[in-house]
Amino acid sequence: QMQLVESGGGLVQVGGSLTLSCAASGGIFSDYGMGWYRQAPGKERELVATISSGGSTNYAGSVKGRFTISRDAAKNTVYLQMNSLKAEDTAIYYCYYQSIITGNRSWGQGTQVTVSS
Repeated sequence: QMQLVESGGGLVQVGGSLTLSCAASGGIFSDYGMGWYRQAPGKERELVATISSGGSTNYAGSVKGRFTISRDAAKNTVYLQMNSLKAEDTAIYYCYYQSIITGNRSWGQGTQVTVSS
């Protein structure tokens, strides 16, 4: 089971930027999909961005053009660069790792992002 530790959340003003990090450990970092979900108060968890071990990325329409997901394979770390933040981006952001081979999915503990207007 992969362990994931997120960092980088915080309070930022509308229009500001934050970078979230997700460091993975405890397993073999290959043949995977990783990404970020978020959950705002009273709302369902929604997919924000994904990245494959091959480097392919996908984004939710609401963040496309503002958020960038990337990875550092040497550090087993995935990042989410968030620019032009909006109040509606306020949520707890969760990182996940899913093995393509086993289908097993691991989750991080979540990191709070608050965008104030």
